[in-house]
Amino acid sequence: MKRYTVGIDFGTLSARAVLVRLSDGQEIAEREYIYPHAVISGDYFDGITLDKTAALQHPRDYLEALEYTVKGVLESSGAEPSEVCGLGIDFTASTVLPVTEDGTPLCFLDEFKNEPHAYAKLWKHHGAQSEADEITELAAKRGEKWLDSYGGRVSSEWLFPKLLETKRKAPRVYEKTAYYLEAGDFIVWQITGRKTHSSCMAGYKALWNAEDGYPSNEFWSCLGLDNVIGTKVSENVIPATSKAGEIDERGKALTGLCVGTAVASPLIDAHAAFPTAGIVDGGKMLMILGTSACHIIMDEGDHDVKGICGRVKDGIAQGYVAYEAGQSGSGDNYAWFVNNCVPSAYADEARERNISLHALLTEKASALKIGESGLISLDWLSGCRTPYSDASLSGMILGLNLNTRPEEIYRAMLEATVFGTKRIVELYEEGGVNISEIVGSGGIARKNPFLMQMYADVLGKEIKVAKSTQAGAKGSAIIASVAGGRYASLKEAADAIADGCDITYIPSAENTAKYQMLYNEYKTLSEYFAKENPVMRRLREGV
Repeated sequence: MKRYTVGIDFGTLSARAVLVRLSDGQEIAEREYIYPHAVISGDYFDGITLDKTAALQHPRDYLEALEYTVKGVLESSGAEPSEVCGLGIDFTASTVLPVTEDGTPLCFLDEFKNEPHAYAKLWKHHGAQSEADEITELAAKRGEKWLDSYGGRVSSEWLFPKLLETKRKAPRVYEKTAYYLEAGDFIVWQITGRKTHSSCMAGYKALWNAEDGYPSNEFWSCLGLDNVIGTKVSENVIPATSKAGEIDERGKALTGLCVGTAVASPLIDAHAAFPTAGIVDGGKMLMILGTSACHIIMDEGDHDVKGICGRVKDGIAQGYVAYEAGQSGSGDNYAWFVNNCVPSAYADEARERNISLHALLTEKASALKIGESGLISLDWLSGCRTPYSDASLSGMILGLNLNTRPEEIYRAMLEATVFGTKRIVELYEEGGVNISEIVGSGGIARKNPFLMQMYADVLGKEIKVAKSTQAGAKGSAIIASVAGGRYASLKEAADAIADGCDITYIPSAENTAKYQMLYNEYKTLSEYFAKENPVMRRLREGV
């Protein structure tokens, strides 16, 4: 009998499923579902104007995506449900939602269908910055040792700031909430009937660690979240990549898979790309480049690294501490520029040549010399994740004049993203985490050779690119093969069916030296606006 696994990658705007044949690792079928509600921001469903920091999603989109994609890959491939031994799921982390005792999202209830805080809060929902600051200040004052694991700051993207925001701004929603949980854990609950929590998501996004669990109820009571641990935040945390449960009758109706099919504990979408690239040991940093960017590396040692998003023992592979850093905006930044700041003449040229505006701007930007435009940009259009963990910081372009062209701004924005990555690499190395290899993954890594060469030149290191175009979904399928009992370990599974890398970018020493001069200016501006002059925060608050 043929054997397969299914992996589903729940992203910001869509979900993608792949069916993987375990005999050779081939992706036999794939299916994508675009979320009908996309990202809910600006005007709300019934005309309510949302706070400008809001970024919500409708969890019904997740369930519809699950059904459409899994049933779709089975149908298009001709594979029998009985031939699928496991299902793996990855999800955009810090996407959290309130549910009832039986797992029903509160926004499904009539009384809360027009209440924004009853919906899923996406990772780029930044309405809880003041709550994140309070949690950080209290933890520092009390000397909470877990704070060092998160680079010394709590992010507004994470679970507890959003839960505290809900309590303060929508107390009825908070009171009705039986559980507040990550969307990845929500999906697993819907198809297995088991309420579990992945150590990957809990560890990086909810301040949990294997030794001490969550911060104590004593700590949370100081902020008004009385007895929250063990009630609204469940303590049933299970290891990443382990088996979370099996498909039940409801899961069968949603997915078309057989009752009893193994379901793996979900991973953060970025983390799931690791086994796809064949990375199952330490020293290799994976850059996942999408709407935002994550920079993750495993190391045998347990180091305090300033400014990162977190470190979790066994967060990806057993025996390693996995470290995560990231940038809140990557592809989102480029899309903003293309959608709002490009003259019609450029759009006409792209249309005539039958290429995208991104391709046109990249082509024009690549013809420029390093530093030719005289521009420096800060990549904080969605706030700063690493190293300042501050959603109130904002983007900036310095050096504009009447001769500045769109491609010059576009190139400066590309450079800013790469400079932000260089700062992350510096933080890792300063903290004692050795980086022997860098691998790029995601759509941008495969579609933009100019940008990837820029990464190599700026970092002064070779950059490899993961072969799979569906790195998250394929990684989840690999993990599912372990949960389904096909392989005994993640390493064994990756060795057998991972895609590895197929492109390498070699740095130019001359370009590295030129970029270093620009990077020094980027770093100076970053320190100034993040630490010395709070003008960005004041402007966000308005007059």
